[in-house]
This record gives sequence, structure tokens and C-alpha cells, in this order.
Amino acid sequence: MVATVLEPAGLAGLAQLLDAANLPSADLADPGRLFFRIEAGSLVGFGGLEGAGADRLLRSIVVVPDRRRLGLGRVLVADLERQAHDLGVERLHLLTTTAAPFFRALGYADADRGAAPPAIAASREFTALCPASAAYLVKAL
Repeated sequence: MVATVLEPAGLAGLAQLLDAANLPSADLADPGRLFFRIEAGSLVGFGGLEGAGADRLLRSIVVVPDRRRLGLGRVLVADLERQAHDLGVERLHLLTTTAAPFFRALGYADADRGAAPPAIAASREFTALCPASAAYLVKAL
């Protein structure tokens, strides 16, 4: 798989897929986000990282509908984890309302939302876009 940094013009395609999957897309153009287009012969999906420093949010993971249920989501997340590691990230954080079992199977552990680092807790994901009922998971890289 090949991950390329998504240019601002490509955010519309990402937003369409996220909207279709009922995932947040309102803040894609906000500063501090880095999104990737993931391909394996053709488009597999998108994913991103938000924030700076050792703790960042894993964001906007979406696989195109006709490539789902093929194990590509696992490969996509592993690729994003490598990208994060290369950027010096030590821990990835995420919120999900539907995919907690998927991420747990990839080594993400449930965490207390109140214990999130300040920069993560202050993100729009935590404060506005994801409901308080969303699972909060963390993985050390």
C-alpha cells in the first residue's frame, strides 16, 4: 500500500466518504491535521493524524465501500501507525462510536476519557464532534 499526503483539494473526496459512513467531517480543513490517501492499485481509503507532539489523534479512518471486508482496514491503520511513528508520535488516541472492537483487535486499549492529555481532550473530536458515549482508546507505538 502507498500512503500519500492528501492535498487540501482532496479533502472533498474524504469528506464524502466520511459523511456516507456517518463519521465526522466538519473539521477536516482545520489546522493541525494531516490526512493520507491510501492506495493499493486503486483507492483503498483515507486516514489521518491530528495534533502535534508525542500524543496524537488517529482520525477519519475510512475504507471505500467496494474494498471493505478484505482486511485492508487493518493494513491501512498499520500504515498510519508507521507514519505516526516516523513523526515521533509515541501514543495514538481515538474516539469511536462503532468500531471499538476493530481497534481493540489492533492493540488499542480502552482508556478513561478524563485522563486524556490536555491537547487531545481539547480537540474538536473530544469537545464537539464525538458524543460523550464514544469509546476512547489509546495505543502506545
